[in-house]
Amino acid sequence: MPQAVYVFSAPIIEKMKAHYNETLQQTPQGAIFRAKTSNAVITAYKSGKVVFQGSAPDLETSKWPEPSEKDSSKSSSTQKTTTYTPPTTLFTSNHIGSDEAGTGDYFGPITVACAFVKEDQIELLKELGVKDSKNLKDTTIRSISKEIIRLNIPYSLLILHNEKYNKLQKKGWSQGKMKAMLHHHAINNLLKKIENKPLEGILIDQFCEPSLYKKYISTEQESLAKNTFFMTKAESHSIAVAAGSIIARTSFLNEMDKLSAKIGTTLPKGASKLVDQTIAKVIKKKGQGALESCAKTHFANTKKAQQYL
Repeated sequence: MPQAVYVFSAPIIEKMKAHYNETLQQTPQGAIFRAKTSNAVITAYKSGKVVFQGSAPDLETSKWPEPSEKDSSKSSSTQKTTTYTPPTTLFTSNHIGSDEAGTGDYFGPITVACAFVKEDQIELLKELGVKDSKNLKDTTIRSISKEIIRLNIPYSLLILHNEKYNKLQKKGWSQGKMKAMLHHHAINNLLKKIENKPLEGILIDQFCEPSLYKKYISTEQESLAKNTFFMTKAESHSIAVAAGSIIARTSFLNEMDKLSAKIGTTLPKGASKLVDQTIAKVIKKKGQGALESCAKTHFANTKKAQQYL
């Protein structure tokens, strides 16, 4: 059974407990809370460790900010050097990097972007401020994204709009499978664009075990491209992943602006109490059905918004 263990700060764990309030179970000794969703059992301990275990733990972990550290005591292949661990030479060579945005946000689509960066472009992109988009303000992200495109950096961008997202989710697709297929198709699109240009490899910001990623795409008769590697927090090491992250985030922000204009209400990011209150406003203004076009309706926020109606 897939499992992920992370270390979170006390305030984040308190937010988690409030978020999972309606699915709380008996608290084990030494734990702060335990909750059970359709995706995973989430157990938070006083040490700060949070264990996500179930059929799709990535769907739950994606709802929360990047943890301060991954549990080093966890028994997982991601903590060891495997065939999917990128060689250190990759970061200073021609390579493709892929990342996504919007996975933990109730409103808005999922966007995935990958970029092909050549060795002689790495320092220039660093000078432009290309780095992990989580450490940049939205205005800065949008500005840097324009510079990346101005430099004619080859990239591929895919957007999974909410209508399609909700249909796939109702068909039984986990968010993990959706992300895997988006990354897979974006990478294949980019490989066609760059044709036979020298390429050291492909790096995907890891959101699930490589074996699970391969399983996801194999169910759609697809296979992993040659020299594909996986790494957690890859955007902190690879300028190509960082560029993909910035392009994906910019696209997500643009889509959120469009949806806000369409709905007639500013749609907040994340999955907070403000989101619950906004859901109620949208339902009152446009009806329950309007959520299908602007939200990931299976998130717990849909149910929690009922108290504000």
